[in-house]
Amino acid sequence: MTNLNRRRFLSIATTLTGGIGILFSAIPFISSFQPSKKAKALAVAVKVNLSKLEPGSIIKVIWRGQPVWILHRSKEMIENLQDSKVDLRDPNSELSVQPVFAKNAYRSLKPRYFIVEGICTHLGCAPIEKLALAPADMGPDWQGGFYCPCHGSKFDLSGRVYTGVPAPANLRIPPHRYEDENTVIIGETEDAENV
Repeated sequence: MTNLNRRRFLSIATTLTGGIGILFSAIPFISSFQPSKKAKALAVAVKVNLSKLEPGSIIKVIWRGQPVWILHRSKEMIENLQDSKVDLRDPNSELSVQPVFAKNAYRSLKPRYFIVEGICTHLGCAPIEKLALAPADMGPDWQGGFYCPCHGSKFDLSGRVYTGVPAPANLRIPPHRYEDENTVIIGETEDAENV
């Protein structure tokens, strides 16, 4: 009888020890399915203070590993957008990727601030800001905007693509919302959901 009890005890102890061992060895495997700290950081919204951004100037931030530009458009820039007679491929942003609020001439929540991903929609190069009117290298009709040096794509001050250039669509507008008059949060919409 003693041997039978001893065998039962050893069987139960071995089973429990094996189960606990499997559980402890499974924890690292299951944990590997969680996103890394770096991946979590990429998904975090970015808060930007706009109080020191002067009209006509631009700041650049990184959101989800992508460059995002924030342009404080001057009154003259806004007037040029209203009077623009430039031949644009998608002037009403019907074919371009952006939040619904950006389907207007300014492609923004507030006309004075233009927030855009700084990546050309052709092959992913980084356009250069050419904010001045009619610089010598852009021609007399240039109203200010962005120029991609890789293949010559041009975009106006609302990131709308010109016709006759390689880029197929307007520059992308990231989701964003204003926390207050001087603070924008890139990566969140007006209803505060992360995108």
